[in-house]
Amino acid sequence: MSKDFSQQPGLHRVAALVDEGSNPFELACMTEVFGIDRPEVGGLLYDFRLCAHRREVPMRQNFFTMTGLADLTLLDSADTVIVPNRPDTETARHPAVLGAIARAHARGARLVGMCSGAFTLAEAGVLTGRTVTLHWQWAAEFRRRFPDTEVDDAVLFIDDGDVLTSAGSAAALDLALHLVGRDHGTQIATAVARRLVFAAHRRGGQRQFIERPVPRDPGPSLAETVEWAEHHATEPITVADIAAAGCVSVATLHRRFRAELGCTPLAWLTARRLDYARRLLEASELSVEQVATASGLGTAVNLRTHLAAATGLTPTAYRRQFRTRPA
Repeated sequence: MSKDFSQQPGLHRVAALVDEGSNPFELACMTEVFGIDRPEVGGLLYDFRLCAHRREVPMRQNFFTMTGLADLTLLDSADTVIVPNRPDTETARHPAVLGAIARAHARGARLVGMCSGAFTLAEAGVLTGRTVTLHWQWAAEFRRRFPDTEVDDAVLFIDDGDVLTSAGSAAALDLALHLVGRDHGTQIATAVARRLVFAAHRRGGQRQFIERPVPRDPGPSLAETVEWAEHHATEPITVADIAAAGCVSVATLHRRFRAELGCTPLAWLTARRLDYARRLLEASELSVEQVATASGLGTAVNLRTHLAAATGLTPTAYRRQFRTRPA
């Protein structure tokens, strides 16, 4: 692999840091999503490179050593910088690494923290006033050390514009596919997810994985209720309708959605409708008003509001950028 970005002009440039003791799983996830040629969607989606502050980097438990990496100057021209997880959260990262991250952020590069990589981003001084996530096991320590950064340990990843963070291990794939959708549209992200045999949008957040005592009398799962709601999401259903389908009160439905999916029923329903609206904008000839109606969002104003919040784009701009054209 080339040690610079000169080989792929025009592609979004992604630089992944390789650091001592990092878990190779997350690095492999990033390589699989951003670095693999995908002819089924038109070829390479990104120009992906690896870099480090030293020539040889031992990975977790010294299973193997990474060599032949670019140096940190790669970050000076990267559009996106991926910061790896770190098993040792107490020892600060090398000053050269922190300085390179801070410089990349200052010139407008997008930063992506993998799990405990949030500690590295905080040490680089780029998280003040931000909201981040990381593995729930690290949340208490992070809050103690960096009280000027808010932690949401109930979600799989957080997109805070130019800084994105993910929870542990497999959440790296969730965040990577989210970035593909943000950069190339939901249809491309879905195609990549199918090749990975992985859900483009996993239900729920970290709450379902946090270790807790098993309740003596656990209630019924939301699975059937969610399946019904997904089937009817584009129809004019309400949260009350979903509660009725699950034979529970609205208050109980809210409590179970919060516990199992990490969000409110309305936020979940809106997200499903917006996903469908984005696909229609990408692949259909429907007008904005028709897309709003067909997706269940109701009005063009409602569609514009939610799409702008999720992507920063108007429906027209989104369609122009992510329009799928027949081969």
